[in-house]
Formats: sequence, C-alpha cells, structure tokens
Amino acid sequence: MKLNELTSGGSVKAYRKGRGAGSGNGKTSGRGHKGQKARSGGGVRPGFEGGQMPLYRRLPKRGFNNKRFALDYIEVNVSDLEKLADGTEVTAATLAEAGIITLPKVNDGVKILGNGELSKKLNVKAAKFTASAKEKIEKAGGTAEEV
Repeated sequence: MKLNELTSGGSVKAYRKGRGAGSGNGKTSGRGHKGQKARSGGGVRPGFEGGQMPLYRRLPKRGFNNKRFALDYIEVNVSDLEKLADGTEVTAATLAEAGIITLPKVNDGVKILGNGELSKKLNVKAAKFTASAKEKIEKAGGTAEEV
C-alpha cells in the first residue's frame, strides 16, 4: 500500500443487524444463543471478574489522596475574556452572562489561566490568577484583583 492509495474510510456502509437470515446477521443478530451477553441490557460492568474479588478491591489502599480536600476552580483562559467589551469589570456573574461559564457551579471560584492573547482593558476579579494571566491583563492596561 502506498500513501496515494489510502482512503479516509468514510465509504464503509453502516452494518444493520437483525435484518433477516439472508443478511448473515439475522435472528440472534450476532449475539449467539442465550446467556447474559445475549440479553438486552446484558453484560457486565468494567472491572467485573466473574464474581472473583476484583483487582481494585484486592489491592491495598494506602497513602494520602488530596482529592477530598483539593480546591475546585472553574478555569477561564485570557482568550475567553476577549469576548467581553472593553472596560468591563469581570466577575463570575459577568462571565456567566457572557456564556463563558455556567452558574451556579462556581465551586471555589474562578481561576484565570494565561492561554491566549488579550487586547482589551478589563478589571478582572477572580479567586486565582496564573502569573502569565496577570501579566497579560496588566499589559493590556487592566487590573487583576484576587477576591
């Protein structure tokens, strides 16, 4: 096979199951006869080992996990702030109105990340800022205030 002989694979026809014996996939529709996997909604959950004690329960759980205590911020990039009008005071409520974040899921506040460029002068009030985000906001003539 050569590079010019490759196809995108978009021409493969959808395979319809259960459309008669002549289709080669009628009657049981490729599920075989009876059994758990033949039933509708049948099968086992991921990690199930046939009733044997699964690996995730056999292994000891040790050490500290920060998940329970970690702060959960809604992350917004500097490029998303570009959608707002010049001179706007940016808060969680303003971001929700603009459709950038969805309320009421503010959790521990909004964190502004430095991905993208900003050309507008904005007064941003958020729980956290990355160093690059703060720099970009102040370079555009705005202010970055932690609340």
